[in-house]
Amino acid sequence: MTNYRLIEVNDAKDLLRFVRFPDQLYKGCPQYVPAIHNWEVKNLTKDAALEYCTHKMWMVTDGNKVVGRICAMINPRYNERYGKKCVRFGWFDCINDLDVAHMLIVAAETWAKDQGMDTIHGPLYYNTLGKQGMLVEGYENIPPFNCLYNYPYYNDLLEHLGFEKECDWIQYKMVANHGVPEKARRVANIVIQRYNLHFGSLDKLKKDPEMVKKFFRLYSDSFSEAVYNFIPFTEKEIEQEAASVRRFINDKASVLLLDENDDIVAFAISFPFMSWALQKAKGKLFPFGWIHLLRAMHNFETTDLMINGAVPEWQNKGVSAVYYREMGDRAIKVGMRWGISNPQIESNSAVNIWNSYEHEPYMRRRCYIKKIK
Repeated sequence: MTNYRLIEVNDAKDLLRFVRFPDQLYKGCPQYVPAIHNWEVKNLTKDAALEYCTHKMWMVTDGNKVVGRICAMINPRYNERYGKKCVRFGWFDCINDLDVAHMLIVAAETWAKDQGMDTIHGPLYYNTLGKQGMLVEGYENIPPFNCLYNYPYYNDLLEHLGFEKECDWIQYKMVANHGVPEKARRVANIVIQRYNLHFGSLDKLKKDPEMVKKFFRLYSDSFSEAVYNFIPFTEKEIEQEAASVRRFINDKASVLLLDENDDIVAFAISFPFMSWALQKAKGKLFPFGWIHLLRAMHNFETTDLMINGAVPEWQNKGVSAVYYREMGDRAIKVGMRWGISNPQIESNSAVNIWNSYEHEPYMRRRCYIKKIK
């Protein structure tokens, strides 16, 4: 007999239960990648986006056991930019029980309705920087460290509760050590000569905090119009993201393209595949979790292809051929065998670039949406 109870997360003890719940739910699942608990607590309490976002968290318990969790978030900058009244939900996990899922979603909807919202969608993060998209294909694969994993029944629960597809993101797994096609190499050489381009050093750039911030401002500008539902970053979000990724960025598998004045033209950032290390860490950096992460940072056999793009004034000038060529050459040098693409909206024509490489579908993830009654 169940004794379900909805509780709002208001103190440190309950927050830790909230953070640790997926480790219990996914115990024995070989694909699940635990988040570092301390990092999750920081994300839920001190994220830079919380300067302008509001959020609430709930759990459903059965006696002393947690059986579900959810975080509801309102991003006023998103709503203003797109003329909407949306609440986001994230950190959604629950047992395979429709009653539990219903209690969680209703809690989020009720709070959102009180705040004047009329639509709920997710799973999403506060902004475009965090984990988002419920897995709908590729359950047999291990997700990159910045992506969600969930059991297949999650989708059934949401659809039973009236949610519909808002959009899908897709990911591919590519053979990374074959280089680029000769045609792309010729195009890259022409573009380099035409615009007098050259490659900069990310190892050098990341030693200068101001240059790192400038890079992320350019990154924000590059995607502000091109990425679905993108929200330009605030200065504090830029500072936070710069600090968090500096340790992972280096010249071995990433590219920084500059013009003749040493201004940034384009970039392609990749990280070593950290998910296996996170599985070994089991949510903790200490005493030994940090060792697994440190070792993983030097292994590029499988690599997460995180972000790539050109600054606005250089878009549609063929510079993508340049950084793809260079990425292909560097992949061979570091012994990369596989590249896992970051989630890309299925309607984005940029996904067609992977047709130039030997590739296969890896994961498909979905944002669900419904009107609040």
